[in-house]
Amino acid sequence: MADDKRVTVGGLVIGGEVGPAASGKTIADRFPGDGSVIAEIPAGAEEDIDRAVRAAQAALAGSWGAMSAPDRAAILRKIGDAILAHGDELARLETLDTGKPLGEARMIDVPMSADLFFYYAGAALSIEGRTIPVKGPFFHYTLREPLGVVGLIVPWNFPLLIAARKVAAALAAGDAVVLKPAAETSLTALRLGEIALAAGLPPGALNVVSGRGTVAGAALVAHPGVAGLSLTGSTETGKTVMRNAAGTLKRLHLELGGKSANIVFADADLDTAAKYAAAAIFYNAGEVCTAGSRLFVERSVHDEIVGRVADRAKKIVPGDPFDAKTRLGPVISESHREKVLGYIEAGKKEGARIVAGGDAPDRPGYFVNPTVFDGVRNDMTVAREEIFGPVLVALDFDDEAGVVRAANASEFGLAAAIWTRDVKRAHRVARQLEAGTVWINCYNQYDAASPYGGYKSSGFGRESGLEAFEFYTRSKSVWVNLA
Repeated sequence: MADDKRVTVGGLVIGGEVGPAASGKTIADRFPGDGSVIAEIPAGAEEDIDRAVRAAQAALAGSWGAMSAPDRAAILRKIGDAILAHGDELARLETLDTGKPLGEARMIDVPMSADLFFYYAGAALSIEGRTIPVKGPFFHYTLREPLGVVGLIVPWNFPLLIAARKVAAALAAGDAVVLKPAAETSLTALRLGEIALAAGLPPGALNVVSGRGTVAGAALVAHPGVAGLSLTGSTETGKTVMRNAAGTLKRLHLELGGKSANIVFADADLDTAAKYAAAAIFYNAGEVCTAGSRLFVERSVHDEIVGRVADRAKKIVPGDPFDAKTRLGPVISESHREKVLGYIEAGKKEGARIVAGGDAPDRPGYFVNPTVFDGVRNDMTVAREEIFGPVLVALDFDDEAGVVRAANASEFGLAAAIWTRDVKRAHRVARQLEAGTVWINCYNQYDAASPYGGYKSSGFGRESGLEAFEFYTRSKSVWVNLA
């Protein structure tokens, strides 16, 4: 493992100042690669959230609220540039916090985070109202205005990237932000707050409060000064947030769990389909909301595809995230590793057959061997529930209508993929799948301009693209009497 893993944390970022939580309490932050403590994170609580909300309100009443869209755009571009300039530092922090391979953090998470700020720098100039022909002697137009103070709660699997996705859109819209990162992975969010200040973002426009979800997160959800709240997290957490936010009638955006169907037809390019089927579940140790965790393969090629994926899984060796050769790091924590291993045992007991992995390597850290189940039924626990780890379940199908029914027979609807050379079938099935994103002959493709979100228990609302502004702005109608 990497030497000298200890990190010094500046502190909470509130109103342009960096400092400890009001209570002085901290949370031990552990490196998933070996379980060692790498930092003490400020344990923000209700008092800190209230200070952050008030700082955000002051920013809206001051220079940030008065700033023009072009000036906001210029700052967003500077933040994007600063993320790239601090790329090595941010990648190292991300790997220490999450255990993801350093090369992936540097080559994927960091540039994609910067790209979101670059995209929204341009998108900030596209927020426009309309003129509407109405009856009578009136001139009627609409305005798109900032929603106000928004709370952003991000998870531990892509801490920097998901924070950037939310923060960039909110700032482009002219909102002021209180960002609450996951307690397990707060390093890059706190650093992002400092970087944004150095790039010229006015104090209070972006506040970052680390802490436990049940304390700081709950206070942010319940705060009456927060106009909207965007959460990426589990479905159960989303339900809790909806209940607790009801008292203040704040606007909600929820991006929740997934159990995405990856469908391979017999006429597909089988080499490519097998390669991407493995990547779709083992990338980021399977801790991806859109992970292709249910692999549906047409019966005539089922054994061939599953065999190829299993062979790939057996060649993936979990290792030190700081080793350039590592492609599979640990899962986030010891408790999550036990949860994933518990699902593997449940799959065995229900009759699914292990064809790769199925256990944990004998080494320090929170590792799980890449696992492939075959002989799975769609009603098994491992096929119904989100495992959020490197565990793939393989199912077979006989016809198009049947696989569409099976794919849709899930409470989740975040993403899906189709592998076929039949263009008509591809578009036909894409329309029928109940998922917010459908990939055809590819997987896990993202772009700052492409809307992202789910159906059913995977949540509602969209991130990225111009559609994100539907959450971060509100519409006002203006009538002018011309008589």
